[in-house]
Order: sequence, then C-alpha cells, then structure tokens
Amino acid sequence: MQTSFSPEQLSDPNVAEAEKILRKCVHCGFCTATCPTYVTLGNELDSPRGRIYLIKDMLENDRPADEEIVRHIDRCLSCLACMTTCPSGVNYMHLVDHARAHIEKTYRRPLLDRLIRTMLAKVLPYPGRFRLAVKLAALGRPFTGLLKKSKALQPISAMLELAPRHLPEARSKPVTPVGVAQRRVAILQGCAQPVLNPGINEATASLLARLGIEVVEAPGEGCCGALVHHTGREEESLQQARRNVDAWTHVLENGGLDAIIITASGCGTTIKDYGYMLRLDPEYAAKAELVSSLAKDITEYLAELELPEPTIKPGVTVAYHSACSMQHGQRIVREPKELLSRAGFIVKEPREGHLCCGSAGTYNIMQPEISARLRDRKVRNIAATGAQLVATGNIGCMTQIADRAGIPIVHTVALLNWAYGGERPSGI
Repeated sequence: MQTSFSPEQLSDPNVAEAEKILRKCVHCGFCTATCPTYVTLGNELDSPRGRIYLIKDMLENDRPADEEIVRHIDRCLSCLACMTTCPSGVNYMHLVDHARAHIEKTYRRPLLDRLIRTMLAKVLPYPGRFRLAVKLAALGRPFTGLLKKSKALQPISAMLELAPRHLPEARSKPVTPVGVAQRRVAILQGCAQPVLNPGINEATASLLARLGIEVVEAPGEGCCGALVHHTGREEESLQQARRNVDAWTHVLENGGLDAIIITASGCGTTIKDYGYMLRLDPEYAAKAELVSSLAKDITEYLAELELPEPTIKPGVTVAYHSACSMQHGQRIVREPKELLSRAGFIVKEPREGHLCCGSAGTYNIMQPEISARLRDRKVRNIAATGAQLVATGNIGCMTQIADRAGIPIVHTVALLNWAYGGERPSGI
C-alpha cells in the first residue's frame, strides 16, 4: 500500500511504525474471510482491510478521529484472526492499537460512553474494586431489561448480565515443590481472574509443585494493562506494564526465574508485547524485552517438560475452544490439545474455531449485540461436537460462554491438574 506521510509526520516513531505496517498491506482481502465482524455484518469497513483504509486516511491527513472511524474501530474485537491469515505479515495489532490511542487523544465521546469506559478502566484492573462491583451488581440486576431498551445504556445492562451471582472464595494454600526444585517460576496473579475463578491459579501452582517446580510471588504485580491498552488509554497501560516489569525484575535479581507463567491468554498476548510497548522508554526497554521473552502460557510451558504418566485418565470428551489471544495472538495451537490428549481426554475441535466467541476483553460489554451473535454462533458449534465439557485457556471466554453452553466450561490447566493427581474441577 502506497503512503504519503510527510518527513515531519515520520519523525514521530509511532507514526513511522504505523507507516511501515501500512506499506505491507497489499489489499488482497484474505483477512475478510476470517474477520468475525465482517462475517457477521458484511460491511467492508468492518473488516481489517476496511479499517486499515480508515486508519491510513486518518493518520496520513493528521486529522482527528470522527464518528465513522470510531464506530468501525470500536467494532473491532482485536481477535487478530486477520494476522493469522495475512500472507504479507501486516501487524494489524500494533496498527489498531495506535489508532485507538489516536482516537482517545482526538475524539470526544458522548458523556455516558466516557463514563462507562472510565468506570471499566478504574474497576476491572483492581481485584478489590471488581469484587465489590460484582456484589453491588445484585442491586441493579432487576433493572437489566429496562436498561437494555436504551442503546446508550446497553453496556450497563450487559455488565449486569455478565456479573456472576456468586463469587468463589480464594484458598490460600502454600505449595512446596516435590523433591528438589529444578525450576523456578512466577505466576501472573492478574485482576479479573482471581476474582471470578481463583481456582485456575490454584490448580496451576498445585500441578507445578507436584512436577517439582518452585512457584514464587512477585510482590507489586497486578493487571497486565490489556484492558486499558485496547481502549486507547496508552499511558495507563504503559504504567501498568512498567509496574509489572519492576515486580518481575526484582524477582529475577533475587533468585532468578525460568519463566513467568500466564494462565489467561489475553494477558499473555499483552505481556509478550511489553518489549514493543516500552521500546521507546530507555529505562524500561531492555527489562521489558526480557520479561516478554520469559512470559509463557501455562500450556506452552508444560509442553516443554517431560511429564510423567497421568495419575488417572478421565476419558471425558472435551471440546477445546482456542481463545483468539491463544491461537492468533500467541500462535499457540497444538500444545493445549496435545496435552489434553496425553492426559487421557478425548479432544474435539468445534467448527469455525478461528472465529471469536465475542468476549474480547470488554467487547461483550461495549458491543453487546455483535458479541451475543458471535457467542451464539460459537455455542452452536461447540454443541455440535457432542462433548461433555469445554476446555479453554482464557477467563474472558469462560465467562462469555458459560451461561449458554449447557455443559461445564473449565480451564485447560484445571483439567490437566486433575489428570495428574490434583483435585477434580468443580462443576464436573
């Protein structure tokens, strides 16, 4: 794609990077076939190619975002299926993230939209606030139907519908590695996941301990920054990234780490991108690059180990739902399915596995109608497998699908922990 940025524009390293990405696009349109919003809506401007044209026009002419651009960029799930399909290697992720930051700086959203986005940014990344918000949702739940009638209030209605009625209690169980520890890892605690399902990290720590791996904490780490990053709140996301880099660097300097284990694939995609996100920060660039290189999804890490024979072989038929951030963001496709098969599960792959379930961070809140269509499509394909339960590696997908799937949805690592001598996951 030809571009015509001025030398002055290209002096901005972010614009220069966007220009490099734009030049790689050859207009082939392969991305349209795998884009969930294009497949759902049929509008070229709701495809990666269409959005690339809009972004190019906005950046090249150095103009503020307008309502049309914002509408079509907001509809993007950042599922990154287009990057898996693209034969030219267009880094759409970095391009659309830059566009969102530009929108945040140049476009004034309607008041209610601004308030909802600010509320999400100030609540979801903080476990204490998020837990309180989930409990308070009970007060607003009776008004869900009324709120849904207003387009502007639909995000609040979606929040109330997604909020669980009961929250599990975290169990603080210290784990000691069996035998002499040969490896040392930290597990990202995260923000929403420990509130919604603390058992995921508990199962991870338990499994790793039985495999003789020391699990250590990184005091000070928190939300990975993905939520605010994908809403264009660039400086907030970089601050959250810096905080985590500091926390893990401290652990690295005091005993070392073989890996930083991530159990939410959406977080993994962002943390693996810290090196890029902080590339212009001389104080953090090298440290962030090191952190990114150490970040591994739990299934990615387990696939590198010589696992023993499973303690039990459940023989349960599992539909494996590959989260977009897993298969497209991190290109981890084979490992989770192979681990489940070796552990004694019968793995089925739903049709259209490349299409997003509609969760996508806060997408199911901010774009509830499109999200619901994608969710229902995903659930139909899962049901067609005849599986007894669903396995996946992302808490957002679990929350999105849970109420409609009709069968239990369990994190992959919880199933592996069970097969290798741990507790049977609740709900099975």
